[in-house]
Amino acid sequence: MSWHDSAGIPHLNQHNVMEYFAERSNPFYDRTCNNEMVKMQRLDPEQMKSMTGLEYRLLHVQEPILYVVRKLHRHSPTQETPIADYYIIAGVVYQAPDLCSVLNARMLTAVHNIQSAFDESISYSRYHPSKGYWWEFKDKDQEKTDKKAGKKEKKEPSSIFQRQRVDVLLGELARKFPPKVMQPKPGEKPVPVESVDGASTNGTMLGGSSNGTMVGGPSNGTMPGGGATVKEEKDVKEEGQSQGNSGAIFSSAYANSMKPPMAKKRKVMK
Repeated sequence: MSWHDSAGIPHLNQHNVMEYFAERSNPFYDRTCNNEMVKMQRLDPEQMKSMTGLEYRLLHVQEPILYVVRKLHRHSPTQETPIADYYIIAGVVYQAPDLCSVLNARMLTAVHNIQSAFDESISYSRYHPSKGYWWEFKDKDQEKTDKKAGKKEKKEPSSIFQRQRVDVLLGELARKFPPKVMQPKPGEKPVPVESVDGASTNGTMLGGSSNGTMVGGPSNGTMPGGGATVKEEKDVKEEGQSQGNSGAIFSSAYANSMKPPMAKKRKVMK
């Protein structure tokens, strides 16, 4: 805990330091002391020597930065008992710890460090009935062994097995979860698969030419038994989707798969 008054710091000296210490906001100042009684009664400060009770005295001065104030209990003009010391550094008031607190803190710090050293040393000790006791420093021994052997770990991003296995897994995922959109031609906007299915049922055939003609049919895009052909095309497309070909563009796949059945049907109709 500390205390300071910003307004009084620039003008602080050995003549007004006791008035600065006696501010009402200072938590270290006891108002039942003899200094407060002399101040209120406007008596001579030398009369405090003939009084008994708490008293504050300026003990040491090292201008312009250090002032030491002592709190004591006066029993007689010649007998007094120190209670606490306060030091003022650059206008900030601190309470000095007593000798018991200082020794206690230093001893605790020393004991903690010694205990940590013993714990660490015990962790390196080893024992065997045939060998006895010895020290084993794993980190240092490992570093020496690595330097002598000159081992360098090879860091590879992935092995051939890992890369091939990943490709197989990706293919299985693509077959289980087919895409919901398809791109008719490179550079064109992707189209939902449902809209493509609806277009095929209206008489258009995927994989045909740009003018909408049917693969293997006449130039006007019609064919005898056209209704049966569209139905057969839809069955073929559903069969291809069930076999896991939904991830590819349907144009080339359906055109190649439709040629043999259509040629066979034209031959039968002739």
